[in-house]
Amino acid sequence: MNPPIRSPLDELGLNLTRRRFFEQGSHLLGGAALASLLGKSGQAATNVPAAAGDFTRVPGAVGPHFAPKAKHVIYLHMVGGPPQQDMFDYKPKMEDWYDKDLPESVRNGQRLTTMTSGQKRFPIAPSKFTFTQHGQCGMWVTELLPWTAKMVDEMCFIRSMHTEAINHEPAITYMQTGNQITGRPCLGSWTSYGLGSLNEDLPTFVVLVARSSKPAQPQAIGARLWSSGYLPGEYAGVSFRSSGDPILYLTNPPGVPDPVRRQTLDGLQALNQRTFEQIGDPEIRTRIAQYEMAYRMQTSVPELTDISTESASTLALYGDQVTDPGSFANSVLMARRMVERGVRFVQLYLNHWDTHGDVAGRLPNGCRDIDQACYGLVQDLKARGLLDDTLIIWGGEFGRTVYSQGGLSRQNYGRDHHPRCFTMWMCGGGARPGQIYGETDDFSYNIVKDPVHIRDFHATVLHLLGFDHERFTYRHLGLDQKLTGVEHAKVIPELIT
Repeated sequence: MNPPIRSPLDELGLNLTRRRFFEQGSHLLGGAALASLLGKSGQAATNVPAAAGDFTRVPGAVGPHFAPKAKHVIYLHMVGGPPQQDMFDYKPKMEDWYDKDLPESVRNGQRLTTMTSGQKRFPIAPSKFTFTQHGQCGMWVTELLPWTAKMVDEMCFIRSMHTEAINHEPAITYMQTGNQITGRPCLGSWTSYGLGSLNEDLPTFVVLVARSSKPAQPQAIGARLWSSGYLPGEYAGVSFRSSGDPILYLTNPPGVPDPVRRQTLDGLQALNQRTFEQIGDPEIRTRIAQYEMAYRMQTSVPELTDISTESASTLALYGDQVTDPGSFANSVLMARRMVERGVRFVQLYLNHWDTHGDVAGRLPNGCRDIDQACYGLVQDLKARGLLDDTLIIWGGEFGRTVYSQGGLSRQNYGRDHHPRCFTMWMCGGGARPGQIYGETDDFSYNIVKDPVHIRDFHATVLHLLGFDHERFTYRHLGLDQKLTGVEHAKVIPELIT
């Protein structure tokens, strides 16, 4: 009996192993995801969600599940853990508890860091700073943040954030990627993957590391925090330096004119394309796109970083440090300029907040760095019509203890890490203005109303970006992976307009 006649497609199906089939599938997805950077040479994704409404979908992006309220994000991460009870979580009753031991009924067996686990006492340290109520919402704000106090009715405060992580490395990773273990995609990478690029001359996701005016006890900040993890490589953040060339090797080497650079890139692209056709690795297409993006950034980045075109009134909004490259004020101005030019996600880190000692000396410096600069950013975005679709996020990886680490006096004290409660705020991009959500006990130690876990926060941010966190997934290792993981997470509707 003669064997059946098969078409070439049938032969291909028979010859594909299961492993090869899934490899090809991943390559097709990687090629689609690259389309926003490759232009006409890439293939646009076709799975436009039916509920996206009239939202204009970017070619190559996965696309949102519904029209997003926020189309850009500026995430201001205060590395080290700002002390919530010295900034936003006013606890006047602690004055009566000065130098008294924290009751065990409050601590309730909470694990401690090695910095205070050996202490014989846990004496209460009330905030030495004065608090005042502001705005129609009545938010209590420390005297250290007079500019921030002016805009509380535009901000959305969450005073009941909590996490399981008690040390910096896993806590920062958790806050950024939804998991304490490194190797997962961060929020910026998920945003880039989902919404795609709005420009051809700058990266979709940019990272800035601002310099503290008085650095002390810095925590490690590295590329693991802006990694794309198991997502295709082009969704990783691109780090801009604060001094010298923003990106190394962006300019042509001495003696290499632009036509030679162009010819070199064309040759590399041809070689890479040939290799891609042979083995089908999507990371080769990523490399092609990165070379082309670098070429275009030779023009776009110098224009971006030249703030001489900003008006004197705009510069004055951000404060005296705005012209100092790498300062927080200069960095948030850069963030605004990036958003204005179509960058989707700007991740900005500022160290200095690990106040184990000398809160009286160090906290005022940190607050001066951010106070007017954050006010300027909000007002500048609003004046340009960008605040409504730009979500600003401010916060650290955990909070600080009400008891003192080390010596205690009325003039000074220290605070250890505290994961059970901390404060974050959002502004713009669909975050509910004038909202004060969540409450802690009189010790700012335990949450007594409306807890918000990191997973809930991520689910809410994804919702503002137009995504159902349960359905926004990426297939990896046989599982539909999510930013919010496998444990329960919920959107907090009270935080959304």
